[in-house]
Amino acid sequence: MARATSQVYDVVPIQPSVVICSCSHPSMVRNHPDSCSPLAIPGASSSHCPSMEGAASQACGVGASASSQAPQLCTQPAVPASQPRKKRPEDFKFGKILGEGSFSTVVLAREQATGKEYAIKILEKRHIVKENKTQYVKRERDLMSSLDHPFFVKLYFTFQDDEKLYFGLSYAKNGELLKYIRKIGSFDETCTRFYSAEIVCALEYLHNKGIIHRDLKPENILLSEEMHIQITDFGTAKQLPSDSKQARANSFVGTAQYVSPELLTEKSACKSSDLWALGCIIYQLVAGLPPFRAGNEYLIFQKIIKLEYEFPEKFFPKAKDLVERLLSLDPTKRLGCEEMGGYEPLKQHPFFDTISWSDLHLQTPPKLTPYLPAMSEDDEDCYGNYDDLLSQFSNMQVAPSSSSHSLSPHDSTPPQRSSSNIEQYIHDLDNNSFELDLQFTEEEKQLLLDKQTTGNPCLTGHTI
Repeated sequence: MARATSQVYDVVPIQPSVVICSCSHPSMVRNHPDSCSPLAIPGASSSHCPSMEGAASQACGVGASASSQAPQLCTQPAVPASQPRKKRPEDFKFGKILGEGSFSTVVLAREQATGKEYAIKILEKRHIVKENKTQYVKRERDLMSSLDHPFFVKLYFTFQDDEKLYFGLSYAKNGELLKYIRKIGSFDETCTRFYSAEIVCALEYLHNKGIIHRDLKPENILLSEEMHIQITDFGTAKQLPSDSKQARANSFVGTAQYVSPELLTEKSACKSSDLWALGCIIYQLVAGLPPFRAGNEYLIFQKIIKLEYEFPEKFFPKAKDLVERLLSLDPTKRLGCEEMGGYEPLKQHPFFDTISWSDLHLQTPPKLTPYLPAMSEDDEDCYGNYDDLLSQFSNMQVAPSSSSHSLSPHDSTPPQRSSSNIEQYIHDLDNNSFELDLQFTEEEKQLLLDKQTTGNPCLTGHTI
């Protein structure tokens, strides 16, 4: 899901140590409608509870004696005259949907008083409580509020109304990195080097803070108006204990193509797991597709634990060496991990020879230029796009694309096209176009499948 994504902060960062209270309301299921109980969801303030915005957030029943005392009503502390009032939904004009996830929708919004644009992430309280996702939402709020780096989405403020929570995020005007990979097929060496270096800088900062992202992928790497990266989606991120370099997070999260082998074999992730994902992303920037691909997640996982992947011809030699050093089955052997000397050896890899690390965020990103690896004739079909694309066609949840990264609501009636147009689209796919901007009828899907099975024998048997 994506959504938004460093600018001058206009709000005091939220204190991550604050316990948030969520007071009862008729719209929420509560046993004691007149009491205030701690609920670990960000932005949890209401007409009965203190504002969550800025450092003025207060907690109900916080302290060593809280557990032994009867429930207390939240009281509104005195607000200094200079402190801005908490934000409300009516302060914003909401526009297009930027992204949708399982528990949230991200909408472009303009603050009416200032004219500033934000990507506002909206979460339904009832759904969060029902699905027992309170801790995940609180964790995301706490982690994001602790980040202060140009290569990450910035959380500016949070607020709530009776039914919803709102995260005010920086707006990444140019959308997901994945969109550009799909548009141009693959990046040339200069672009690959620059964006890989920005991801390395971001991970170094994140890991120095003891945080692992756990779901790093092109969909979660957004691009600002100036085309610098801004990493987002910290719903599955984890803060590791500060007293252990070997600390791991023991829960299964991630996306199949970027999941590290230790997550599959040991059911745990570590900082080095993000380095594995980095290796997958660098490969994808050059080749156009992730290294581990198959018809379903189980087969993808089998390839990962066997380290079963291939480089296309003309893959940049230095980038190939870097990917091989990142895609190690042993997490303690990956370039960049603490056991291998940390990030300095990674940044000194020959692929990054021309990178000036100190001012990457101030540099002008290179113009995105396509690079199509020259593959042998025998490999071309097997390495082609159908295995990845057809799996996405199966659920028919393909959003219309545009010059921006907004996701428009789907029309329930698929557009009608002539056979000639369908054949032209298939031709475009053969030429490495990844614009998934059509919804296919059953007849059109069959045409795609027929072409795939007759012209791509190594994928015969893959069904839609």
